[in-house]
Amino acid sequence: MSTETHDEGGHLPPMTSVRRWLVTTNHKDVGLLYLATSLFFLVLGGVLALLFRIQLWGSGGGFLSALNYNQAVTIHGLLMVFWFLSPFAFGFANYIVPLQIGAKDLAFPRLNALSYWLYLASGLIVAVSFFQGGAFAGGWTMYAPLNMPINTPTIGGTATVLGLTLFIMSTTIGTVNFLTTIHRGRAEGMGLWNLPMFTWSILLTVWMMLFAFAALLAALLLLSYDRVIAAGLGGAEAVHYFGPEASGSLLWAHLFWFFGHPEVYIVFFPALGVMFEVFQTFTGRRIVGRKWVILAMVLVAVQSFLVWMHHMFLSAINLEIKTLMMATTIGISLPFDLMVFSMIYTTVKGRVRFATPFLFVLGSLLLFILGGITGVFLGAVVLDYEFRGTYWVVAHFHYVMVAGVTALVGGLYYWWPKMTGKMYSEYLGKLHFAAYFIGFNLLYLPMFFAWETPRRVFIYPEELAIFQKMATVGAFVFGLSFLIMFYNFAKSYRHGAEAPDNPWEYSQTAEWAIDSPPTLENWKGRVSYASGSLEFVKPGSNDAGGSTSATAADGGTAATDGGAVVAAGQLDTVEQVDDSHEEPHPDHASMWPATIGLGMFVLFLGLSGLTTTSGVLYPALTGTGLLIFLGAALGFGLEEFDAPEANVAERWPFEGVGKNKLGVWFFLASDVIVFGAVIGAYLFSRIAYGWSEWHHGEVVPPFLWPGMVNTFVLLTSSFTVVLAMVYAERGNKKGLVASLGTTLLLGIVFLGIKAWEWSYEFSHGVYPWTDIWYTSYFVTTGMHALHVILGLMVAGFMFWRSTNGAYLDDDEPVELFGLYWHFVDIVWVFLFPMFYLM
Repeated sequence: MSTETHDEGGHLPPMTSVRRWLVTTNHKDVGLLYLATSLFFLVLGGVLALLFRIQLWGSGGGFLSALNYNQAVTIHGLLMVFWFLSPFAFGFANYIVPLQIGAKDLAFPRLNALSYWLYLASGLIVAVSFFQGGAFAGGWTMYAPLNMPINTPTIGGTATVLGLTLFIMSTTIGTVNFLTTIHRGRAEGMGLWNLPMFTWSILLTVWMMLFAFAALLAALLLLSYDRVIAAGLGGAEAVHYFGPEASGSLLWAHLFWFFGHPEVYIVFFPALGVMFEVFQTFTGRRIVGRKWVILAMVLVAVQSFLVWMHHMFLSAINLEIKTLMMATTIGISLPFDLMVFSMIYTTVKGRVRFATPFLFVLGSLLLFILGGITGVFLGAVVLDYEFRGTYWVVAHFHYVMVAGVTALVGGLYYWWPKMTGKMYSEYLGKLHFAAYFIGFNLLYLPMFFAWETPRRVFIYPEELAIFQKMATVGAFVFGLSFLIMFYNFAKSYRHGAEAPDNPWEYSQTAEWAIDSPPTLENWKGRVSYASGSLEFVKPGSNDAGGSTSATAADGGTAATDGGAVVAAGQLDTVEQVDDSHEEPHPDHASMWPATIGLGMFVLFLGLSGLTTTSGVLYPALTGTGLLIFLGAALGFGLEEFDAPEANVAERWPFEGVGKNKLGVWFFLASDVIVFGAVIGAYLFSRIAYGWSEWHHGEVVPPFLWPGMVNTFVLLTSSFTVVLAMVYAERGNKKGLVASLGTTLLLGIVFLGIKAWEWSYEFSHGVYPWTDIWYTSYFVTTGMHALHVILGLMVAGFMFWRSTNGAYLDDDEPVELFGLYWHFVDIVWVFLFPMFYLM
């Protein structure tokens, strides 16, 4: 174990200080925060589950009212899917991925911390929603029309929607960060094929998240309009995006499930990565067919976006399309067959040690096989008509999702010695597994036999009571198993034996080559695989004889996960000679991410009741939250924070793209999907309503000339941004200030014309909630206007700084702002013909 404490250096308070956890940006600290917070939401969601399992002890039980029962079921599902499963996996990703790829931190440490604080804020908003007249009660899928304010009218219901929206903002920031880090921060010699399996699983997960969560964000923004603006200002007669006027229920299903089915793999892929790592370590052999397994995972990641409609077999979609979706659904199971057989064959051919981590991943494999087989039934159109909306779906869903949880719990045991420097009790770990596995199967296996019970209904035939009682007993055994886990880890942390740096006999990834727990900046030198084996290159060393390679179990050399397996005690740190690439030391502390998180929590809490109450509380919360956010964002922008890139790293296929620019490109790719989904919603609604009948009413906005003028204004502003970049490159301060100022002025002119246009329409009785055409027009152009406002905030900040000579020595911020501004202008080029010419 390292003698250097984790809390030394980097301007961080000690780990025993509360302030440490409020200001840290270090990836390992943020990973621990994610793990602890996700386990808190696990407990919260688990308590809700136990409440409705008590309700289900007898048919029509009176422990909870119907509304409270629906709230408990809904929020349990939301918490488990969004606030526990993915964040739990990304707690490991934050901690382990930089260690596995040889990085000192993620590419954007402050954004990593911001992602966590927004995640925490979003979850607290959902928790608070119970005290705002009741939380959302329409099911975790939020199907329309149950998501309409008339059916779930409470402020807490709106808060739940806004909390989920904030959560997706958090995940978008994290997604961009991980994509940039893995693609540009790998150690020298570590190609993509050689990435450790856990890192591979995270890379594919964040690629799926980049597009899937963007579609859900678009849907939630439209739903937030329905609940905050249309319901609050338009009254009972308001037209809603997901109302019946233009098949809103089907529109929501398309948007939600375009996210929802990739989400299954977003949740399960990190668990797969854990399974592969643990199988390799505890069987003593490399995963069989490794490259084919990676290709299978890539195929699933792509195909996951082509199967969403199997969740809609009961809708009015024609049979030919349903048949196509059935084929893609069954087809996506084939790559999983390859992965399952790979793990089985690895186990059969290996030297298995039944330690706690291996028991959990083996249990995960067994549960996933049963979940996958029962899922094939739902992939068939005919059988889906029979099983849809029953306990068969509930059982299948949990056998798949909780199989992922099972593997992640195994990962917690696997990496616990690395994260804490302490060994857990194997006896308690195996006792935990026994209670966990028995409890889970006692809870969910009876549901297959009680499949005729409708989901989210607590009245059932008396002959099914025995299965419901078994499930309730199983729920309590399952819950008890987690108490054993918490006790085991608490005892280990306080009184456990010191863990060696590498406690596993055949561990083979780089995190096991360093101290337990790792030092603040992870490495004593630069990590390199250039020789084909793991080496630490020590800057400034003149010891020409100090370079040796770690010996592998098979007589080869220790390489990345794509190479040989490393024997016990042989994954040694190696110092190589005469490295001229001195690695810089990054900062690790900032108060602004937590402050922004606080501002967003207050702001979104205020928005939840802004238009539905006559009091001052929610408007005051909205204003206060906005002020905190703006002040913290300004502090974030002005703070001097050093997060340098490694001088030597693998960056294929983005060698020619800078770190910051690549991050902006990833963000814009996500934003393309957001606007694409909103534009797709417009086209869907118009086709469903009737293309030629779309325009009607006495006043038909928008007028042609304001749209034409605004198009000219925005295109001109793109030209002035280009001029700003040219002047910054030339070091011309006056030209830079003038160009940024002109861009700022043109953006204000654009908003001024748009404001006049809207005010004219309002004065003639045309509002966003008047009918579905006006809803589409106001909401879509309003989202674009919000992007313009955000861009102007950045432009104003840069204009102010440029007057003091900023950006002349470093013109990259001007270029990055230009990328965003060009994107905003391109979006308008699409919106203008849609709403002004069509």
